[in-house]
Amino acid sequence: MTVQTIRTTARRNRILASIGILPIVLIVTCGLLALYEPRFLRSSNLINVLRNASFLSIISAGQMLVIIVGGFDISVGAIVALTSVSSALSIVWLADLGIASTAMVVALGCLLGLIPGILVGFANGFFVSVMKISPFMVTIGTMTMAAGIAGYVTGGTPIYDLPELFTREIGRGSLFRLPYIVYAAALVLCLLWYMQTQTRLGRYFYAVGGNEKAARLSGLNTRKYIWAAYVLSALLAGIVGLFLTARVGSGEATLGSNLMLESISVAVIGGVALKGGVGRIPMVALSALFLSVLSNGMSLIRIDSKYHIIIIGIVIVIAVAAESYRERRRAGHG
Repeated sequence: MTVQTIRTTARRNRILASIGILPIVLIVTCGLLALYEPRFLRSSNLINVLRNASFLSIISAGQMLVIIVGGFDISVGAIVALTSVSSALSIVWLADLGIASTAMVVALGCLLGLIPGILVGFANGFFVSVMKISPFMVTIGTMTMAAGIAGYVTGGTPIYDLPELFTREIGRGSLFRLPYIVYAAALVLCLLWYMQTQTRLGRYFYAVGGNEKAARLSGLNTRKYIWAAYVLSALLAGIVGLFLTARVGSGEATLGSNLMLESISVAVIGGVALKGGVGRIPMVALSALFLSVLSNGMSLIRIDSKYHIIIIGIVIVIAVAAESYRERRRAGHG
């Protein structure tokens, strides 16, 4: 083997290590679906894939932040439902007050609707960072309470009579044929990428997740950053709740029921280390797109919906196994 061949192989391995295998898997999956089912490449279908990926990438980005600092957020799906109910109730209540401006009603209703979900994030952060209770147990508890409150308030009946500005323009509107949620997701992901790579906050998240004790001994207020991660996760779940409510046209206590599992799946497939300290926004975005493509493709080729979760579970197991293998190789080289 020549020196040039060795250098070329080493360069290729470095590139593969930096970008991972996920982009390759995504391209191959899209290619196979396009060959097997031509409807996959229809513009309407691709827009639908992007829309679903946008919802998933926003909530998964929040999940990623929590996992980076060494936790889990099981409550994100319930926060979506709680935000859906609280925002719909707020908009209807403000409209009944006789406020003339529909835009004002929608804006204030959305802001008020985010508050309960953010409070759940505050509670998660407090019990995990200050009280030192297991993130798994804390967020299961808050998930149950949030879902119970949403169900109790609605009595199992969706909340309708929302303004068309909210449902038609925000929920189903588009700019250059792309739904508004796509632009919202791009903005959120860009802001989080900037935070991760260019700010102290992003670096401190990694430091806390990499070694909390060492970060604390170096002078960092680790409680503050763990708390901030849970609040940001709740805020992003709330944003998804607003857009989903606008999309379906009603406030529903069952909205987002699958998003908890899917957000963790996206994070794992995107290479976010479950032990904390590792995770990148671009890979989470690609993972969300991959999962959306996979779900869309299974629907197009008429795979029974009850098998979807099985196939996604297999993909998650493979992703976790691959992460474990990479960790062993790093440890062996170390």
